[in-house]
Amino acid sequence: MRMKTLLPVLVLASGLFFLPVPSPAQQPGERLAKQALEECHRGRLAPDRATRLAHFQQGQILGERAVAAEDGNADTHFALFCNLGELLRIDGESFTSLFGLRRMMSELDRALEINPAHIDALSAKGTLLVKLPSLLGGDAEKGEALLEHVVSRAPKAVNARLSLAKVRCEHGRHQEAVTLATDALALAQEHNRPDFIPEARAVLEQLQANAAKANRKAQF
Repeated sequence: MRMKTLLPVLVLASGLFFLPVPSPAQQPGERLAKQALEECHRGRLAPDRATRLAHFQQGQILGERAVAAEDGNADTHFALFCNLGELLRIDGESFTSLFGLRRMMSELDRALEINPAHIDALSAKGTLLVKLPSLLGGDAEKGEALLEHVVSRAPKAVNARLSLAKVRCEHGRHQEAVTLATDALALAQEHNRPDFIPEARAVLEQLQANAAKANRKAQF
């Protein structure tokens, strides 16, 4: 079955994505998961489609190996989810494979089943819930609550702030939206996140324009 719908920006991961150097004490699955996340991160920074595709495909391979090595580790499933998500949106913010979406969501849900407090996975889940239509499992109210939780618990969560800012804008809470997006851009710049800075700047500019438009309407 093939479908097309809006797919959110998948950082997916969340705006956190810490990439520590694997240590000898780590289990094979943990090392593979970190390598898979590195491929996902590098793919998002790559300047051309072919390079992005190569990184995400390699990340998927590493993620699948990580899951096979440690199925009970939430990080292995999240690493695979990240690369599956980026492969789905390799040609834009849409997808044509319902199977691909279900597989991606299955890995994300498995990560949260293992570790319900996994901040990156919670951020990604919240982002997807507010963007996907209900027919495909979306739930805007639940997604918003998850994003609020992540923002309150993770001071460096850039993507969660951007996703929540868009929700606030849709609800007409424009000043809150601008504040969240401003914080997201500042965090991306402070922590040298080139994969988030352009998006954060673009979102902030759009939300500022929406806020100005709403203010003009309110004056009449």
